[in-house]
Amino acid sequence: MTKQGVVILNDSWTADAAAIVSARPDMVIAAVPYQGKAISEILRAGVRLLALSPCTLEDIYGDIASIAGVVGVSQQGSELIASMQSRIEAVRSYTLGLPRPRVFCEEWGKPLIASQPWVAELVEAAGGQFLGQSGRQIECGEVARLNPDVVIAAWCGAGNRVPLEKITVQRHWENVGAVRTGSVFCIPDEYLNTPSPSLLRGLEALAGCIHPELFPLPSGVRRMSAQSSPTLV
Repeated sequence: MTKQGVVILNDSWTADAAAIVSARPDMVIAAVPYQGKAISEILRAGVRLLALSPCTLEDIYGDIASIAGVVGVSQQGSELIASMQSRIEAVRSYTLGLPRPRVFCEEWGKPLIASQPWVAELVEAAGGQFLGQSGRQIECGEVARLNPDVVIAAWCGAGNRVPLEKITVQRHWENVGAVRTGSVFCIPDEYLNTPSPSLLRGLEALAGCIHPELFPLPSGVRRMSAQSSPTLV
């Protein structure tokens, strides 16, 4: 299938060697999540492969530099990295010295998994304290014990459709501080889970969730109101 002259194939989770060969690419760039079978199919196609698996913001900057170098636009890549770093540091400087609400940010709900290390870095830059171990599974009861002031759901592939009211009830989080104050948010997953310049939108969203008195909530971010928060009967 093509769109505006671009050949659209399957992703690095369901890659097919025949489809890759038919597109005649000079290189395949694959990013997590991907599975071994898909990578084998790409290699079987006999094309160069650049497989990316970033964990931190520094890793993401390195990947941007690598991609820019491969396609011959190293200078533009460097400028993009500098722009991202400048924006993140500007928000970090603005929130320096502010109270640091405790934030639980999740990238998946069943099982419950805390967001990736680069999201933890963005939470800190936005003036929050990231709870849990980034990228690792955590029990609902442990989150309740940590008692976050802010809960953020950004489920991979879910857009901004995480059912906030439903999951807080199912997890018995009625007494969690964030739930009692309605400080439970859904941020579109592409803002936080895509290791790219779109993370700057995620940073803005995090800042709005963590310090709403200073930063506006961007469009697409949903908040569970205090009135709809579950309460004990």
